[in-house]
Amino acid sequence: MTKPMQHFQQNLGTMRRGGQGLGNATLTIGDLAHRTGVPISTLRSWERRYGFPEPRRQPGGHRRYSEADVESVLEVLARRRGGLSLAAAVQRADVPQARSGSVFADLRRLHPLLRPQVLSRRTLVSMSHAIEDECAARAADPVLFGGFQRQRFLSASYDRWRELARTAQCTVVFVDVADPAPARRGVPVEVAIPPDSPLNREWLVVCDAADLPACLVAVERPGGHTGPMARTFEAVWSVDPQVVRDASRIAAALADELRPGWREVVDLPPQPDPPGASEDLYRATLLFDRMVAYIDAAR
Repeated sequence: MTKPMQHFQQNLGTMRRGGQGLGNATLTIGDLAHRTGVPISTLRSWERRYGFPEPRRQPGGHRRYSEADVESVLEVLARRRGGLSLAAAVQRADVPQARSGSVFADLRRLHPLLRPQVLSRRTLVSMSHAIEDECAARAADPVLFGGFQRQRFLSASYDRWRELARTAQCTVVFVDVADPAPARRGVPVEVAIPPDSPLNREWLVVCDAADLPACLVAVERPGGHTGPMARTFEAVWSVDPQVVRDASRIAAALADELRPGWREVVDLPPQPDPPGASEDLYRATLLFDRMVAYIDAAR
């Protein structure tokens, strides 16, 4: 091994450890593979070449990993899809946590070419219902996430989301509920939003399905409205499978932080990396962006 690579690995280990002890590293390498979709053999190869992901060792020598390691591996996958080499993706993903707690902010960080639009609440409702209806009609075994800000907003849509949850792999909703219902399969898993969370200002619908990927993520603009329908949001949307998968993984990671153990209840399987979008899809997206802007302005 060359001295530069040794130095690189030493720096990675120093940054990653960041005070993490064995106490919060409880995942086996099999758990890490299951959660990220990266085979065990590949994880071991990355560790040999780059010192990543660096396990904590039990007294008997068994590897153990933390939730931060899960996120780091998913970050590497996202960077690789963005065109970085494996070494560069590892180096960037291992920078100490810069996550915002916001699906909107983290998705734009991973996909800076997404074009935000300022849209009214009425337009977001229409776009959300379109995604939900198409998901109910066509999507096979989707993984669904919804962000509702307030409990009264979820209550108004609960019948729709309960029906979506009936045939989905899992359905997770973020809401400011004080006492989340017991998590179980076949119904929306409620994740309580803390008072200081950026999710209190966010609207999201994510349908992560191989045959129908779609996501809409928005953040409410402060002030400037006089009624429920006058609220405005800065929004991004996509049907690019990779963008949707990243939105799904960001939302799932936030659910891990806010409601640990939900994955075990719904038995969420690993999600393999999806294919990239075509140039035709990108051009169609730009056209749809323009159409939505005209429709929203006419309301």
